[in-house]
Amino acid sequence: MLVRIFLSFTGVVLLASEPVRFPEAYPPTNDVVMENLVPVPMRDGVTLYADVYRPARPGRYPVIVSRTPYSTERYPSAYADAVFFAQRGYVFVYQDVRGRHESEGKWEPFRNDIEDGYDTIEWAARQSWSNGKVGMQGGSYLGHVQWRAAMAAPPHLVSIAPMVAATSLYHDWVTLNGGWRLSFNFGWGPVRQESRIMQNTGPHTMTGGPESLSYDRVLWHLPLIGMQELLGRNAQFYRDWIRHPDYDDYWKPLNAEEVFDRITVPALNIGGWFDIFSQGTLRGYMGLRQKGKTEAARRGTRLLIGPWGHGPSQKTGDIDFGPHANVDVDAVQLRFFDYWLKGIDNGLDREPPVTLFVMGANVWRQEQDYPLSRAQLKRLYLDSNGKANTLHGDGRLRWEPPADDSPPDRYRYDPDNPVPSLGGNNCCGTPTPAGPIDQRPIEQRGDVLVYTSDRLAEPVEVTGPVKVVLYAASDAPDTDFIAKLVDVFPDGRAINVAEGIVRARYRESLSAPKPLEPGRVYAFTIDLVGTSNLFRRGHRIRLDITSSHFPQFDRNPNTGEPFGMSARVRVANQTVYHSRQHPSHIELPVVPSTAP
Repeated sequence: MLVRIFLSFTGVVLLASEPVRFPEAYPPTNDVVMENLVPVPMRDGVTLYADVYRPARPGRYPVIVSRTPYSTERYPSAYADAVFFAQRGYVFVYQDVRGRHESEGKWEPFRNDIEDGYDTIEWAARQSWSNGKVGMQGGSYLGHVQWRAAMAAPPHLVSIAPMVAATSLYHDWVTLNGGWRLSFNFGWGPVRQESRIMQNTGPHTMTGGPESLSYDRVLWHLPLIGMQELLGRNAQFYRDWIRHPDYDDYWKPLNAEEVFDRITVPALNIGGWFDIFSQGTLRGYMGLRQKGKTEAARRGTRLLIGPWGHGPSQKTGDIDFGPHANVDVDAVQLRFFDYWLKGIDNGLDREPPVTLFVMGANVWRQEQDYPLSRAQLKRLYLDSNGKANTLHGDGRLRWEPPADDSPPDRYRYDPDNPVPSLGGNNCCGTPTPAGPIDQRPIEQRGDVLVYTSDRLAEPVEVTGPVKVVLYAASDAPDTDFIAKLVDVFPDGRAINVAEGIVRARYRESLSAPKPLEPGRVYAFTIDLVGTSNLFRRGHRIRLDITSSHFPQFDRNPNTGEPFGMSARVRVANQTVYHSRQHPSHIELPVVPSTAP
């Protein structure tokens, strides 16, 4: 695809580009038969059950396996996927994971999915309707179990297509690099998966415990270890998660990133810039592309990432990204499986491996790599006269390093009055809206530091990983720092495009936490994962710094006590430095010109 752009010293102006042409699904060619409750034996004697959708015409076909825990919550699109692929010449095996719905055994999230995935794939390859080639498909949990199966390298697995999926349960799911995802973990875990049947009596109201309780109210409970008891829940896995807040041997076997070099099959990674698992989507692509065991895994792996939350859409949060933002992912997956499972020469191997959506420009673009090798890392430095609190303060972002006498900024973080979550990377029924949302309501708070650039004379495209290096001190033994990259529109709207968190005890290692020395200045690195956003002419680039994002993340109590075990909190007094000695900055991958 040809892209013509005009280079400025800070960025890029898109002048014209050929649109990316996404595949359209060809018409169905098969009637479908469905077998219900098909037994699939596991190596330990447990039987899992699946619905098998097959073309009615006898023959041997490639197989797509999808494994789900969502027993009573199956949604029409899940069955639609099975019918869609079966009508186009695939057998679709739609299986309940261990301990869910019809399948036997005890369900422990993620724990049995390596062995069960392997056994299911090899079973599918042996059936009379199979040609011996098996792929996997599905999103979220259904995407993560694909990584788990691929870790075991089943001989008949040919390709996987994880969508909006984590690669590491610790780094991408339960935490974001150590920051505990409270509303998601509790809502997805004890509330939805390991609970008695509940009735919805309101948008965020649940019954089933001693009394009806608001989801919002429950999330305030401390200690975290006792939260589920308010609803009469008893999820052992949730207690285990809380008791393993560090990246340890409990989590390492659940991390595909530890063994990318053992994975032999290519992956079609599909995700969204605002998805809760965007990091998994990006790391899945980068990890296999760089470390996959086979040439097929390395060269065949693909990335498709749009301006979405937990699935494709045109509008996310406050922003409508235009009619081309939404994509028929079934058609994209069909083309991928046709190439790998049917051996159809459809040109997939001759196309760029990366397709990403540039927000702001609202266009799709194909790339040869991610991160983009042509991106130039540029720093915007924090600066102020010591009063960067609120959007009405004097916080600035400058391309030049700050002067020696730049005074620090200060704020109080009170866990009893946290900054409320407003947009960002969340999903799945949590009580706060996700996606790009105007941040001005929380930028009015004194415990939010706001640093804003001058209006841009030329557009600046930021595509790739984003990180903040923050020189800061606290009078607490542990605390959090949160950063948001924000696009400020000429009309004042402040739209978040990327975010990240660092838990201070994990500043050096997620496996070996260390308390802070009160008052000491540390260099904290905050990973904002990644984005692709064109900051247009007349817009401004903004960075928000604070210490809470509740209830998307739990409130750090600032006490340094064992995670999840204490009901005690204390106020933390935070100081952010931006002098020549302590040059706090955000590092942006700015895309320069690729054409004259």
